[in-house]
Amino acid sequence: MNQGIFFIQDLALVLVVAAAAGWICQRIGLSVVIGYLMAGMLISLHPFTDAMLQDPARIERLAQAGLIFLMFGIGLRLSLRRLRRLGLSLMLAVFASAGIIYYTTRTIATGMFGLGDMEGLFLAGMLMVSSSAIISKVIEETGGGHERAGQTAMGVVVLEDVVAVMLVALLNSVAKFGGTQEAHIGSTLGTFAMFVLMTCVAGLLFVPWLLRKLSVSAGGELQTVAVAGILLGLALLANQAGYSLALGAFLLGMIVAETPQRTQVERTFEGMTDVFSSVFFVAIGLQIDPLMLAASWKMIVAVAALTIVVRTFAVSFALSLIGTPMRNALQAGLMVTPIGEFSFIIAQLGVTALLVPKEFYPIAVGVSLLTTVCAPALTRNAAKISSNIMARLPNWMRIWHAYHSAQLARMKMRRKRNMLWQLSRRRIIQVAVEVLMVTGVMFFSRPLLDWLTNWLGPDWLFPNGPSVLFWLLMVIIVMAPLVALWRNLSALSILYAQALVPRSANSAQRLRPVMEMMFRIIAATVMFIWVSTLLPSVPGTRWLLPAGALAAVLLLILLRRKLIYWHSEMESELQSMLSGPARLSVETTASWLNEHDDWNIRATSCVLPDLADCRGKRISELDLRAQHGCVIAGIERQGVLLPRPHPDEILYPRDKVLLIGTEEQVNAGKKILLAVSGRAYAAEFDDVRMDTLQVPAESRAADKDLRTLALAQAHRVQIIGIRRGSRRILNPGGGEMLMAGDELLVTGTPDELRSFNDWLMETEERSEDEG
Repeated sequence: MNQGIFFIQDLALVLVVAAAAGWICQRIGLSVVIGYLMAGMLISLHPFTDAMLQDPARIERLAQAGLIFLMFGIGLRLSLRRLRRLGLSLMLAVFASAGIIYYTTRTIATGMFGLGDMEGLFLAGMLMVSSSAIISKVIEETGGGHERAGQTAMGVVVLEDVVAVMLVALLNSVAKFGGTQEAHIGSTLGTFAMFVLMTCVAGLLFVPWLLRKLSVSAGGELQTVAVAGILLGLALLANQAGYSLALGAFLLGMIVAETPQRTQVERTFEGMTDVFSSVFFVAIGLQIDPLMLAASWKMIVAVAALTIVVRTFAVSFALSLIGTPMRNALQAGLMVTPIGEFSFIIAQLGVTALLVPKEFYPIAVGVSLLTTVCAPALTRNAAKISSNIMARLPNWMRIWHAYHSAQLARMKMRRKRNMLWQLSRRRIIQVAVEVLMVTGVMFFSRPLLDWLTNWLGPDWLFPNGPSVLFWLLMVIIVMAPLVALWRNLSALSILYAQALVPRSANSAQRLRPVMEMMFRIIAATVMFIWVSTLLPSVPGTRWLLPAGALAAVLLLILLRRKLIYWHSEMESELQSMLSGPARLSVETTASWLNEHDDWNIRATSCVLPDLADCRGKRISELDLRAQHGCVIAGIERQGVLLPRPHPDEILYPRDKVLLIGTEEQVNAGKKILLAVSGRAYAAEFDDVRMDTLQVPAESRAADKDLRTLALAQAHRVQIIGIRRGSRRILNPGGGEMLMAGDELLVTGTPDELRSFNDWLMETEERSEDEG
């Protein structure tokens, strides 16, 4: 049997068992992720899979493919615009909570559990990040997504994904250098930031342009193929740069999330992401020995308890530091306890690098299982638990929190009134971005130069020819961002010179130009030293730096206007994508409920299944208000929000519906909306046809206009044309009258046409008799 057949055999076995285990877990109220992990462990016990388990390469291929699509799906839910909307304060809170979890876990791991430094490092990394897939599912199922605590928890989870990506990069560096964690953290963070920035800027300029072109000139099939190719290519690029495949896939997801084609891409890749994500979790389960899992149950229970306590405390404390009300902070902390996909990646990284024992794999899975089982109960009872904790807090702590919140509010007001900061903030951010971008281009050019030298030879054209020509080209490439950097530094020099020399001073007119010139000289000197350190030391080419400077000056003189124009266009394009209006969804439409807790109102959303019994029905037909007391307050359809939908609005599969009412009312409404009996539509799209029907002499439709008859609403048919004698009326308007003997060209399904024809045959007398 060839390798291709082996791969198909493995994939078929993984998917079938994963589907069965996932369905069982879903039926008993657990996350399907737990089912996938259990499926992997179940497969590993079956004698039929001995050959599969003896070929780790095949399992690795399955896991890597699943990891790429899993991280792409996570990135699609996290756009740069959404990060900006969450705000700096929440970002600081998430990083602070990660720091608290890190130091607390390492202290307990070495002091109480008796683990070594490296084991404590990886255990802390596993507990620092939560599972966005599990938490979002639990919050959605418990109806907490529209409460303030639930929305805060989702913001924390989103930002912890960013922390997780950085953590994986750092631990990957630790694993690569054999566990010397302190020596390379600074350089790893620097190169990581440069790679992420370069990828995001290049991606934000190229990917939206490509998708825009494909959406205009090509079909959806080519767009899917192009995105899949870029996804795998960027994952490979991240791997070649020394990072995980997950980083490239995650970044592309964030970039695509900024484009108008996000909904289409998300819908197209939804099935593929579901399939390969399940493969990733099953592949992890395959590498876990169930006997080892059972043997580690005491450690699993201890670490799970530590996870719930430490994560709740750290997140609650960090949120309270940024001014979040203490009750809401406690509720959000209780909601973000489950760990999952990133913890598995971190455990796999440590085990593969032989830095931690093999028991870490089953520990990660066991802790994820226990925290996931506890998550629904903690989320549902978060308000009650937080109220009990608040009642037991000492009075001095409440007074301190109130004072701290008041001080934060005053600081925010002072910052808004600080005109110098408001004017210079954007320039400072642009300077930082441009510095990182230029540094990144020069830093990551070295592997490209090595490849070029191996291909052309070290002395092509003249001694050290490839190196000299390549670095001259790099100097020319970075000229546009260098010009932009100088313009921003010059603008900052003017701002700070004016701020340092008040207008009231007698010598203001003389001192300001001097201050501006001094700032510019300092900036130019720093820029020259910085660029000099970026250029390599190539033997025999001392003239490289002056030659590059001369070429840059000539380029600046000849193409100054073009360089400024290119930079302005690039800056405008990035600014329009990052600061444009946020995409509205039903997740953000019920924030006003936070102010009305005393009414016991709940808001929850659900996605209608493809075979939902309510599909194709009007809201008025469901009669949810009269039957169950809840109302549909919004519908999100294909990325478009329909607020306050009309009762005649028709529900379609995959609609995301926002329900408002008491907890009992919205649960009853969700039961109706999510009900699936398996019945197919009576007719499909191909069944729709046109037919000609005649209006009888005494028909109830005779001598009435189309607007009054409202045939589309009453009978679900549409009049395409009317033949009246020798006259043809195509697409008649609402004011057109139907006359006896008219021949109607009608479109609809066979059943609808038959029903409409029976109605036409009814006379006014017969209708009155039946009435």
